Amino acid sequence: MGIPNGPRTWAESKKKRIDTLAASAGRSGRGEGAGDGPGGPATGEAGALKGAEGVSLLAAAWRRLRRNAVFLIGAAIVLVFVALAIIAPWIAPHDPAGRILVDQIRPSNPIPQPQPGFPLGGDSSGRDLLSRLLVGARQTLFVGVMATLGGLSGGVLLGTLAGAFGGPIDSLIMRIVDVMLSIPALLMAFTIAAMFAKPTQWTVIMAIAIVQVPIFARLLRGSMLAQRRSDHVLAARALGVKQAPIVIRHMLPNSFGPVIVQATLVIAGAIIDAAALSFLGLGNPDDRSPEWGQMLGKAQEFFNTFPHLAMWPAACIIVVALGFTLMGESLREALDPKSQR
Repeated sequence: MGIPNGPRTWAESKKKRIDTLAASAGRSGRGEGAGDGPGGPATGEAGALKGAEGVSLLAAAWRRLRRNAVFLIGAAIVLVFVALAIIAPWIAPHDPAGRILVDQIRPSNPIPQPQPGFPLGGDSSGRDLLSRLLVGARQTLFVGVMATLGGLSGGVLLGTLAGAFGGPIDSLIMRIVDVMLSIPALLMAFTIAAMFAKPTQWTVIMAIAIVQVPIFARLLRGSMLAQRRSDHVLAARALGVKQAPIVIRHMLPNSFGPVIVQATLVIAGAIIDAAALSFLGLGNPDDRSPEWGQMLGKAQEFFNTFPHLAMWPAACIIVVALGFTLMGESLREALDPKSQR
């Protein structure tokens, strides 16, 4: 092929090549290009690949979670725990506060042994141990969920103020959060619970909730700062949208994903902390409403001779905390866009 002579001939040749490329692109966009052959993917409107439609972040996360054995194990543990906690009063074989086996308590044998109708035996007061474990699941779940919700509410308030406005407000809130995080969580919870004259279940909830506030505040503040410079927030500001609607409608909903995942993990810590406070005697002193940590505290007197009194509630706490931890870690990994498995 000869080289075109003259600027006019060169321009016509260039125009012809451009028209040829445009026509080829048009055929590919209608599924008529080379990509439609056996060796290439089919293309649809505007050159989009057929069968490769985009999915949302939640849909992609669910696809990964369905194949994640760790998540399935954790979710199964949590579902069984929640179901037992809900129906515990109806499936408990006996009244958890009833001293049914008190006539079997002897100085030489202070703990009733397992027997027909009482597969785990009784405690030092003659109450059915299995019934107390089942009903105690409800109290443990209540304390863990309420403490997490309390910490989440306080953390969302502080994190939103710090991340949305920045400046002096951010500095003040973060210095308070840093001071709270510098104190060991269990020590702070113990100190807060000890300040109340009469320990109750609600004092434990308040103590654990206050300890969890800085965790949620720091996490939400980081997510909010990342959202402040995102395209949709900058576009809303350019259109003249006020700060409050931007925070509530655009920044906060897009920052809540990591916080929800963290709440799943925090429930496990809340259950362990509540059990620790009850074990130390800072929980509900009324043992007619059983709670696993409280049962651990009552069992320490007989641990050398009757260790099963402590082993059963301890095993329940460990298994439930493990279930929430496995599920939370799997959710965190599945919702991370950088994690592709």
